[in-house]
Amino acid sequence: MRIRLIILSAFCLMFISCAGDKGTAETSDAENKSQKTVITEKAIENFNYTDYALSSSAEIAVANWEKYQELAIQISYLKKVDLSFFNGDKELLKKFLDELKLGLPENLNTNPITSRTIIIETAVLKLHENLTLDNIDSNIKLASIKEVLVAFSNLNYQINKKLERDIYDKIQPE
Repeated sequence: MRIRLIILSAFCLMFISCAGDKGTAETSDAENKSQKTVITEKAIENFNYTDYALSSSAEIAVANWEKYQELAIQISYLKKVDLSFFNGDKELLKKFLDELKLGLPENLNTNPITSRTIIIETAVLKLHENLTLDNIDSNIKLASIKEVLVAFSNLNYQINKKLERDIYDKIQPE
């Protein structure tokens, strides 16, 4: 009788331990599916944010700001899921961002525009970190991409706003 009880206990123990493995396998499959979400151009197009473009006077104002022009090109590549600039060498990226801030034209050197360039720096460095780490979920990477796009759009908005304000300041009341 004792032998039957021991054998029955062993079968119950094996059955319980096998059921636990099945649950962890399902959990790891769910985690792998969430990790496999890929960054696509369609996903980036579906971001919900206001994308401000530069006005014609703003384009003239930033025409000689080389690092801004380069950043605008890299942002257009980012929208097409070319992440090579943002997941490259961190030191080169920091140097580029420093030159972006230092190359700010004198007529655009205001606190709101300076703060927007700093926000872009923070968003780009965060994106770089998220892209270079393998264990970061794709949804977090997509959120970081959106932060960079929003920061760049807000910089464009501030540039437009500053130049528009300058035009209104020049108008004299009659």
